[in-house]
Amino acid sequence: MLFTVDAHPGLASGAITVTFRHWSRPQAKVGGRYRVGETTLLVDNVGQVEVGAITDDDARRAGEADAKALVARLSRRPRGRYVDPASFDVGPDTLVWRVEFHRVDADGPKLADRDDLEEDDVAEIARRLDRLDAASSHGPWTREVLRLIADNPGVVSTTLAEAVGRERQAFKTDVRKLKRLGLTESLLTGYRLSPRGEAYLAIINQA
Repeated sequence: MLFTVDAHPGLASGAITVTFRHWSRPQAKVGGRYRVGETTLLVDNVGQVEVGAITDDDARRAGEADAKALVARLSRRPRGRYVDPASFDVGPDTLVWRVEFHRVDADGPKLADRDDLEEDDVAEIARRLDRLDAASSHGPWTREVLRLIADNPGVVSTTLAEAVGRERQAFKTDVRKLKRLGLTESLLTGYRLSPRGEAYLAIINQA
């Protein structure tokens, strides 16, 4: 995947985790690794969405200020090569490709695959989950959501959100926080625990 140079710092820091593309067919695949500058990206999800469904949160994850700014970028025709002008007539019903990814180490297993947890690893995961719980406006949620995903792999996020009395978009935002800790993985529909998440849950369930 190609990115403009101004996006490279956000990709390297992990701040940019989504991109939207005017592809006639997908040019990235789930599980594919792509080198951008000094950063390696691992693709988690690829699918089409209507432009009108793009949220401000999506836009910020793509490196833009809000959805309006992202739509403006999608409407700009690239310089230096011919493209069909009609393909850049963007409206609410226009379909674009949404690619979700995360930064990984170029060498060695990604964090989510590291399931050989030592005592210090377990303590660090617990500390970070406690911090997420403490910062939440709706009370502790991290372990509950981990168990929910463990029991319902591949279930659509709307159903999972309803099970815990949450609004869907807010629930998805929370799950992404668990993903950044290497505990969950996105599927084409729903989620699953990563090997690291499974190992951590097994340990705390035995406690």
